Amino acid sequence: MDDLTHLDKKGKARMVDVGEKSATRRQAKASAVVRTRPEVIRKIVDRSLPKGDVLAAARLAGIMGAKKTPDLIPLCHPVAVTSARIDFEIEEDLVRITATVNALDRTGVEMEALTAVSVAALTLYDMCKSADRAMVIDLVRLDEKSGGKSGHFVRDRSGAGR
Repeated sequence: MDDLTHLDKKGKARMVDVGEKSATRRQAKASAVVRTRPEVIRKIVDRSLPKGDVLAAARLAGIMGAKKTPDLIPLCHPVAVTSARIDFEIEEDLVRITATVNALDRTGVEMEALTAVSVAALTLYDMCKSADRAMVIDLVRLDEKSGGKSGHFVRDRSGAGR
């Protein structure tokens, strides 16, 4: 259990003490995919869905999600997020969401980036569900992180990390 930092020697949940660590620049990038029908994608692009500009709402929700992560994930530390950016790539039958989160703190921002793309994807689903209840939120994953003791992580094209 030594590698499971959020469990004590008896297997009980605990918040890791990061008080002795130095604050350093941290960055994490995460992504998610929302799959839907091409006609829904056209409505998203044309902003013709009844709820309005879906991508603007999802962008704001993702940024708010990054900032609220410690309120949602029980053992996450409040992190001094210095920036959060949500980007979208539109394809014929999907929206790819990418979050980039930066901080100057004692612990990383992987959870903030993952929460940001998840909340953005959920918002996109909520705003489009009247047009397609069969949408799928897929491939929520950490793509890259830098800073901290564990160093730089980059997911390669096969989906594995290195």
